[in-house]
Amino acid sequence: MDRRTIEEVEALTSTGTPKLADVARLANVSENTASRVVRNKGFIAAETRQRVNEAIEKLGYVPNRAAGSLASSSSMIIGVILPSLSNIVFAEVLHGIHAGLAGTPYQPMIGVTDYGLVKEQQLISSLLAWKPAAIVTTGLEHTDAARRMLEASRVRIAELMDIDNRPIDLAVGLSNREAGRAIARHLMQRGYSKIAYVGHDWLADRRSHARYLGLCEGLSEKGLALVAENRIDGPSSTLSGREALARLLVDGADIEAVAFSNDDMAVGGFMHCLAADISVPDKLALFGFNGLEIGQALPKPLSTVLSNRFAIGKAAVEHLLESAERSDPPKVIDTGFAIIEGATA
Repeated sequence: MDRRTIEEVEALTSTGTPKLADVARLANVSENTASRVVRNKGFIAAETRQRVNEAIEKLGYVPNRAAGSLASSSSMIIGVILPSLSNIVFAEVLHGIHAGLAGTPYQPMIGVTDYGLVKEQQLISSLLAWKPAAIVTTGLEHTDAARRMLEASRVRIAELMDIDNRPIDLAVGLSNREAGRAIARHLMQRGYSKIAYVGHDWLADRRSHARYLGLCEGLSEKGLALVAENRIDGPSSTLSGREALARLLVDGADIEAVAFSNDDMAVGGFMHCLAADISVPDKLALFGFNGLEIGQALPKPLSTVLSNRFAIGKAAVEHLLESAERSDPPKVIDTGFAIIEGATA
């Protein structure tokens, strides 16, 4: 594109919601052709289809799927995008969302990203096409195209679980970086100085990376650093936590305590200690994150951080429904966290 066209794109995305005519103009096709690409109707040359799709992405254009449906059905939708429903953390967030919507005419329309930003982008496009009253999504990181769609839509937007950066409209959650620092301070106050880390894929879970950075920062405040670390490539699980801790300890490193990326991983670490006859916390202290029920059901309750998942979901929808207008400036709601002392660290 030449510079004039780039400036036109920027003007469109900053002054109003892009229209189909804008897509057609940018792709240098008729509005009818652009419409057929959007609706996937009839034969369209591959090069033409590519130009139209590139224009759609650059503008953040979202087609109106609600046209022809009842206005009441579209206006009562709250789009909810979560990384997972098998992870109890996000099931509890959804429980909070349902509680916040109780007694209102609004209904959630739910999509699951499997922790993928491209998948999130696709879901945002699909949900916005139904003209929802609001979109609830997870985290503050999105693809450029997804962010343009969210910003251009002008519907209320809530980004959950993280407050460490500026939101589009409303952020509800906790500072994961500060939670990591709190873990470091707690372990050091308990007398541990040889601290290691066991975690999972940061690309899939960027909030765990923020906690890792906070953990390292907290240790550095006292002149310490991690003595060892092991991070698996895939998602977190109890089995992964067990295997990762076993690999961390195989070389006999001098470790007093291990901070895990979350409770799933920490529970697996506890299981390894049981199998390997490693006394917890006498020989090795373990610390998690999330405050899951399974961690508190262990023979020795897990030392961890409690994140207020139910409160995050409930507060988000309650604040979204207070006004149809976006927060100006964007608003941050800190639901906080708390240390669960437990018996493993």
